[in-house]
Amino acid sequence: MSTSGFVLLDKIAGETSFKALFPLKRVFSTKRVGHAGTLDLRASGLIVAATGRCTRLLPFIEAKDKCYSFRLHLGYETDTLEWDGEVVEQGEAKDISREALEAVLPQFVGDIEQVPPKYCAVKINGVRASDLMERGRNIELKPRGIHIGELKVVGVGESTEGCSGKEFATFDLVCECSKGTYIRALGRDIGRALGTYACVSQIRRHRIGNVTLDKAVRGEDLTRENLLPVDAVLDFPVVRLTPEQMTSIRQGNWLPWKERVEGVGPEGHVFAANVAGEVLSLCQYEPGRIKPKFYLGEDE
Repeated sequence: MSTSGFVLLDKIAGETSFKALFPLKRVFSTKRVGHAGTLDLRASGLIVAATGRCTRLLPFIEAKDKCYSFRLHLGYETDTLEWDGEVVEQGEAKDISREALEAVLPQFVGDIEQVPPKYCAVKINGVRASDLMERGRNIELKPRGIHIGELKVVGVGESTEGCSGKEFATFDLVCECSKGTYIRALGRDIGRALGTYACVSQIRRHRIGNVTLDKAVRGEDLTRENLLPVDAVLDFPVVRLTPEQMTSIRQGNWLPWKERVEGVGPEGHVFAANVAGEVLSLCQYEPGRIKPKFYLGEDE
C-alpha cells in the first residue's frame, strides 16, 4: 500500500502545526511529512498534510483561498492580538452594535493592504518577527496585499475565558480570504475602524480550496485508511497513460498529446495516471504535448 498522499487533519487549539504531524510519522512510518498553511498555536481546524513524494505538492495547496471563523473582542488590544495576551491598549467604554460593526466590514472586502501581527512567522533579515519580539526588539512590519472574498457577522458572541482586558462587545464572524491573511491583524483593524481596539479568539479554519473540515480527522484517530490520493485534494485534470507512456514520463521525457484536456488552468498543470487511475506524476500540458514536472509514485 502506498504511503504517499494527503491527510486532512483537524488540529486542536494549543497544539503547534508541527506537532500535529507527529501521528503521520507514526502511522506511516516515515519522516517525510509536511503541511500547507501553518495555524497559530491557539487556532484550530483544517490542516492539509502530506506524506512521501506528495509533500512536493503542498505549495499548490497553500496557495488556495481559505475560510475561517473567529470571535472578535472589541475594547482592548494585546501584544499578540489574541484575547489572552498582554494588554497594550484599553479603550474607553463604548456601545458598539452589530449594525455598527456590519457598517465597517465592507472596507475590508476585496483587495486590501494588511500589516501582519508583530508576533508572526514573517522573517526580517532571516529571523522570525515573533523571535525578535521575544528578544525585546522593536520591529515594524510592512503592509502586504491580501484579498478578502467575504466577511460577515454570524452572531453575537460570549466572553471567552481568560480575557486579559475589558471587552465592550463580542461578535462571531466568518472570513473567506487569500493566502497570507492574518485573522488576528484583521480583528485589530476592524476594531480601529470602529474607533476602539480589538483582539480575537477561537480562530478555526474550515476550508482550504475545495477541501473542508468535515472530512478531517483528529491526530489520535488517524489510520492508514485516512490517506487520500492526490486527485482527491487537488483538482487538476487527470490524463491516463499507457505503461509505455508512463515509463517515458518517469524518465523525464515529454509526450506528444493530440487530445484536448478540459479544465486546465493557466499554469497548465495536469496529473498523469496509469491505466488503473492511480496518479503517478504531476505534468504540464501544452497544446500538442505533456511534459513531466516530478514523479509521485513509489519506487519500484
